[in-house]
Amino acid sequence: MISNGQNTEQYISDYLSYLEVERGLSKNTILAYQGDLFEFFNFTENNKIRINEIKRRDFSSYTKFLAKKNLSPSTITRKIASIKGLFRYLCYKRDIETNPSISIVSPKLPKRLPRVLSISEIDKIIKEGLNTEEQAIFELLYSAGIRVSELTDLNIKNIDLNQRVIKVFGKGSKERIVPINKTCVEIIKKYLKKRELTVLKYNPKPYLFLNEKGEKISRQKVYKIIRKQGELIGKKISPHTIRHSFATHLLEKGADLRVVQELLGHASIVTTQIYTHISKNVLREVYFKINSK
Repeated sequence: MISNGQNTEQYISDYLSYLEVERGLSKNTILAYQGDLFEFFNFTENNKIRINEIKRRDFSSYTKFLAKKNLSPSTITRKIASIKGLFRYLCYKRDIETNPSISIVSPKLPKRLPRVLSISEIDKIIKEGLNTEEQAIFELLYSAGIRVSELTDLNIKNIDLNQRVIKVFGKGSKERIVPINKTCVEIIKKYLKKRELTVLKYNPKPYLFLNEKGEKISRQKVYKIIRKQGELIGKKISPHTIRHSFATHLLEKGADLRVVQELLGHASIVTTQIYTHISKNVLREVYFKINSK
């Protein structure tokens, strides 16, 4: 049972602060959790379920309510994870005696392998006359396999073109050093000359990629650039597609799984293992193409 000393908003606020400060989750993730939790408590309020009277059957009703909204299984799974996380936190803080959310069952998600570009498709994009900024963004994503948030947050002082490495801060602000290839270094050098024009015009932020006002480039802008590049090969792609391609191509060329894990910044090797399935699929396709007769 939840004590009546605090209101629902305060419990949510405390939990979100915990996620930000102690768990190091990104602002986007926290905003998603916030929306999920307020939606759940709006549901309980509309159904006249008091916060200190929430039962396991109420979560079952809420899951059915979400299913009627035609949400994807992955969205429902995230919303349920948000609720479970809050009640685990309240139980840990002893604001509740028992956890009523413990029996919530998430919908089973289909195992989908991430979309991957072939090396020839990567080469075609690179050769299609991209501007300097577009080239630099694409090459960094593919050469280093970094996340889009790591790209936009990349500080210019954390780039060492002589040593051909960059320092990035991943999920939970975990720092890692990632190598980049010679081609990427040369393209970044060209981009830095263009970037100087922005530096002379404004007092810019210390990020590598800047918008026309000298501010950090947005994630939305990067997504738009990558979508445009995908149109060159007739495919819908995202920055994560480039990251998936980076990992898959490394494994296909014989890289050790642990090395790929470190380069991607995965906390668990289980997350990285999905790329071994992609590589096996690619090998199978090549085999049957050669031995089709």
